[in-house]
Amino acid sequence: MAWVSTSNSLTTVSFKDIGYATTDATVAEVDFQVTREPGTAVKCAVKALDSKFAVVGWKVVDVPPSQAEETADGGRTVSQRVTVRTESLSVSGVVDSCWIPGSSGQKM
Repeated sequence: MAWVSTSNSLTTVSFKDIGYATTDATVAEVDFQVTREPGTAVKCAVKALDSKFAVVGWKVVDVPPSQAEETADGGRTVSQRVTVRTESLSVSGVVDSCWIPGSSGQKM
């Protein structure tokens, strides 16, 4: 059992919204950070919201693996900027979830 719980702790993914910008009614940019073990590829679902909190844009993005020497914390945390196409003007952009592809289909 100790191996299973240790294995699970090594495959956790967390994310933090940093900011967003609305270029026009068709595009939003979302800035966020993802923390995971170095060398681990991650997918994140990013959404743009309008003033009534309705989803007006959605995109799943690949966050490629990084090497331990690529960031100050040993490759665990990387920053991403994602462009999301929108169907109307957005007032916010956030990460909905991030997960490790192929890890039992669980989103974190």
